[in-house]
Amino acid sequence: MRIKIITVGKLKEKYLVQGINEYLKRLQSYSKVEVIEVPDEKAPEKLSDAEMIQVKDKEGDRILAKLSDQDYLFALAIDGKQPSSEDFARDIEQLGISGKSQLAFVIGGSLGLSDKVLSRSNQKISFGKMTYPHQLMRLILVEQIYRAFRIQKGEPYHK
Repeated sequence: MRIKIITVGKLKEKYLVQGINEYLKRLQSYSKVEVIEVPDEKAPEKLSDAEMIQVKDKEGDRILAKLSDQDYLFALAIDGKQPSSEDFARDIEQLGISGKSQLAFVIGGSLGLSDKVLSRSNQKISFGKMTYPHQLMRLILVEQIYRAFRIQKGEPYHK
């Protein structure tokens, strides 16, 4: 299985980079995982609704350019399905069984994802109703992907 994690913006926080790299290292025995960063669109602090859409659309175009037609896309969105870790593991396993071996996860920028990215997604998922910084969401996502593979293999992991 091949997994892409497409994110908006560059990660600068050393502690997050270290945590993500640790889980990416652990994931090597289960899957090939590639993290792709696309540039965020520079924007002033206060934006009109039209300007917000414009920023999200520009970032969305950059995200869509990194996807292939074969990628099964999970969009991380606050209004997405909230699976348990076990359900998430089963979903990933079922996709592999059904021949979907290229998965992509997309984390939007501070304004979220464009409508084009959301409509391209095969599934919207959420890690709860709380809002997390998109940089921290990367760490949470790689940890949950790692946990999913451990669950699939019946290997011990914290519940």
